[in-house]
This record gives sequence, structure tokens and C-alpha cells, in this order.
Amino acid sequence: MKYHRLNPELFINNRKRFENAMQPNSLAIFHSNDVYPTSADGTLPFKQATDILWLSGIDQEDSILVIFPEAGKKEHRELLFLTETNDLIAVWEGAKLNKKDAFEVSGIRTVYWASEFQQVMKEIMSQCHNVYLLTQEHLRRNNPVETREMRLNKELKSIYPAHNYLRSAPILNSLRAVKNNFEIDVLQKAAEITTAGFQRVLRFLKPGSWEHEIEAEFVHEFLRQRSRGFAYTPIIGSGPSACVLHYIENNKQCKEGDLILIDVGAEYANYACDVTRCYPVSGKFSERQRQVYEAVLRVEKASILLLRPGVVLSDYHFRVGEMMTKELIGLGLITHVDVENQDPKWPAYKKYFMHGTSHYIGLDVHDYGLWDGTPISEGMVFTCEPGIYIPEEGIGIRIEDDIVITSDGHINLTKEIPKEILEIETAMSNR
Repeated sequence: MKYHRLNPELFINNRKRFENAMQPNSLAIFHSNDVYPTSADGTLPFKQATDILWLSGIDQEDSILVIFPEAGKKEHRELLFLTETNDLIAVWEGAKLNKKDAFEVSGIRTVYWASEFQQVMKEIMSQCHNVYLLTQEHLRRNNPVETREMRLNKELKSIYPAHNYLRSAPILNSLRAVKNNFEIDVLQKAAEITTAGFQRVLRFLKPGSWEHEIEAEFVHEFLRQRSRGFAYTPIIGSGPSACVLHYIENNKQCKEGDLILIDVGAEYANYACDVTRCYPVSGKFSERQRQVYEAVLRVEKASILLLRPGVVLSDYHFRVGEMMTKELIGLGLITHVDVENQDPKWPAYKKYFMHGTSHYIGLDVHDYGLWDGTPISEGMVFTCEPGIYIPEEGIGIRIEDDIVITSDGHINLTKEIPKEILEIETAMSNR
């Protein structure tokens, strides 16, 4: 890992919160991700499963966490199972965590080697009635691949079929939605690295630049600041490509007079930043670009003010839609007649603003959270990202910031990235 180790109090507190939500006489088990193969002997870079990471800080493959608050032996109330490091592994891959390192990272004192897993599980499974398993219930998850978690869950059920199996997901959706101060500090660090990337790109962008060159500027700045790189595949679309919501080819040349939409965020210590800005390639907005940009910016600013404790997300998105409707009418893109005749399931504004305004963000870009009518509360962190996309005019504009909900308002983690027109044009004039 490139990042500095996080304070283990973060993971100690997270485990305590999870334990407090468990039913009596229960244990919970969490597995690391697989190392995914490509072809021949190649593999993708390892990316840890965020649940075991959130609970332990262990950022290493083939790891298992077991939480058993009522274990007969005090030392079995929190357990880690890790690959035993050796000289051969150290030469070829670099040494894995030893037991002392694992304790320093996680705050968990009892660490076994993976080879001891079955033996220890026989003992502790005989003491519990309920077993919490992770069942991959994220609303956006599309998982055609059987994960390590799925495989080992099936194995556990086949060995211990008479236990009562429960779902960890409802607890995690509730707990992970609310960030503590340790997490907000890490999210702020990811935002600061992202800000540095945008500042670098503002100095670099000019007519004739290529989208992939802009991507490279971000990579350079992110890695230089101990980020592993992008929190998600970067979207860098100039001209008409800005109207493709998930445009990731990043292979076009930026032309005089075009806008470029840059949806990019750095990852730090596995926590994600997610930001979008739109800049004029030539350094100056045209009159029409300015009109559309200011409309999106007005909606974004008003939407951020709506993100407050007590607000229900479905109501919030409805109110953002009303604001966007007004702006689109003002731009001449839809009419009052369109609104009167609209399908309530797909309002008229959706022709030019077809995605949601906000999602949870944290260890995952689309992080765990509650979409069941539970009101927003202090400590939740959301993106705010309205946009207007006009393919027939070659204009696509989205403005996105990362917002921490406080007791009386919000903190904008990404406020230092220029988004006012004067800020943008002034910065670009100094290239």
C-alpha cells in the first residue's frame, strides 16, 4: 500500500458498532476479495472487500475476520486469519502482515494463520446459534462472478447446516452510511489529492490536448501524493462525448470552442472522492455554454443546501427535479406544455437530466446507505451532481461535489476545486 496507516481506533470503533447491532449468541464472518486472474499467469491489482476493510483495516488477500462477542474464551471475541508469511513470499511478493503488524493495523490481538481456520471454527461454531454472513445486497451491485465470500459462505453452510444464518447487510447499510471523524478526515485527504489533480489539469488543458493526456496528468499527481490512483474509471469527455454519461474511452482531441467534462476522483486509503467539473477548452465560455453552465451551477448550489438532517432522499430528488425543470424551461429546452403532459414516472426534465443527483460515498464510490425512507442524518456523506446534457448542441455539463452532513448544514470537501465561471476563466488565463 502507498498510503500511511490509519488510526486503528477507526476499526475498533466500527467493530464495536457492529457488535452492538448483533443478536445475542451470534458470530459474524467477513472475507477478503479474491485476486482476480486475467490470462496466462496475470492478475488484476488486488482491491480489498470494503466490509472486512471497514471493520479491520486489513488490506491483504486471503484474510478472514470473525467477530464473536460472547465467545467462551475472551481471546476469541475478535479473530483474524491471515496468510502466514515466509522468506519465499517476501522475495517474490514482499512480506505479508505478521501478527504484530496485524494488531497494529486493526487493534485485534488474536491472529491465527489461515491454515488454522477450520480447527478454530469447529470450536467457536459449537458455541453460537446465529451466524451473520455477507450476502452482497448493495442496490447497485451486479455480480455475475462467484466471489470468495460466496464460495466460503457455501462451504460454511455445508459444514454447519443446522446453524441459523443471518444477513450482515442491513446492519452494514445502516452503520456505514454514517461516517465518524476518522473517516471524514480520510475523505478530506482524498479530496485534497483530487483538488491538486484538477489544479494541475487547469494549467495543462488547451486546444489540441488529448483526453488521455489529461488522464495522465491526474495519474501523475495522484500517485505522487500516495494515492493508488483513480477511485473509479475516469470520465474525460470533450465536445459531444460529454453527453455520454459513462464515457471512458478518453481518446479524443480537445478542440477550440468545446467544453470538456471531467469526472475524476482520487482514492486514498481505499476511501473515494468523486468530483465533476466542466471547463472550456479555449479558456472562455461561449454565451450559450455560459447560460447552461450557470443553470447547472444554480441547481447544484441549491441542491447542496437541501442536503440537511431530517430530509428524506426521495423528497430531495423530487425537489431537485422541480428546480431543474424551471432551469430547462428558462433555457428553452422544454416547455410548460411538456411539463403539463409529462409522465410522472419519467418527468420532462429527464430528457436533459436523466440521472440521480446524489449518492452515498465512502469506501465505495457508490457507498452503502439507506434508501428506505430513513431521513438523512449527521455524518452521512453524499455527492451532489446535477447536469444538463444537450447532444444536439454538443454541450454536456455536470458539476459535482462531495458533501458531509453536519448537525446544522454541511461541509463541502471539494470546494477548493474551481467551479465559478470567473474562477475557471481566471485560472485558465494564467496557463
